[in-house]
Amino acid sequence: MNPQTVPTLVSDALAGHRRALARLISQIESRAAGSNAAMAAIYPRRLSGPGHPHVVGITGPPGAGKSTFTDRIITHARAQNLRVAVVAVDPSSPFSGGAILGDRLRMDRHVLDPGVYIRSLSARGHAGGLSRAAGQVVDVLDACGYDLIVVETVGVGQGELGVMQVADTVLVVLTPESGDSVQAMKAGLLEIADCFVVNKADRPGADALVRELEMAVHLDARRQWNAPVFAACATDGHGVNEVIAALSRHREW
Repeated sequence: MNPQTVPTLVSDALAGHRRALARLISQIESRAAGSNAAMAAIYPRRLSGPGHPHVVGITGPPGAGKSTFTDRIITHARAQNLRVAVVAVDPSSPFSGGAILGDRLRMDRHVLDPGVYIRSLSARGHAGGLSRAAGQVVDVLDACGYDLIVVETVGVGQGELGVMQVADTVLVVLTPESGDSVQAMKAGLLEIADCFVVNKADRPGADALVRELEMAVHLDARRQWNAPVFAACATDGHGVNEVIAALSRHREW
């Protein structure tokens, strides 16, 4: 794309044109000529302070239910007439370099909602659970006036903690199969979590994991905010409202 057209995409995206927004994000992701200069002209609202808009990062191991939880959060926000943007980061194949970009399939009921914008990004081999462009994409969505931005990471392993650099509030989603709190400590999730949820809480071992996480949080003397721990089941909605309320409390804090 001719770099002279990138500023036009920026102005059109900020004016509310979704197609221009999609094309602009593609230019940012591919590092097109002129995209960095265009980004310099964007002034995200969150530069004035956290929570403007509220950027929620959702992380956890593969298969924990991050996308289903994101879908529930979208539904709750739209009931409050909030505009929601979702950045879903998918892993890239080490062989082909491609990505399925399938996380948004679990949010397909929101596709036709003009108050919801969902964008998948490929990690493109970037470490940290996010794509290299994720921070800039969040800045663009911020400048476009979205009230809530949800950043869903690649299913993280140990050391993949990039979400804390872009999110105001980090929700860590675990399952009874994720292992004990020692595994969470090894992955660094205890340090970055502002809220824990043990999803699929109808499975054996959920209550024990909740207790272990609560104890681990309680023993962490460095914390100013004590991350609450919840048991929930995103598929049927059990416990989801309590988690969403905790995310709002952390934003206020």
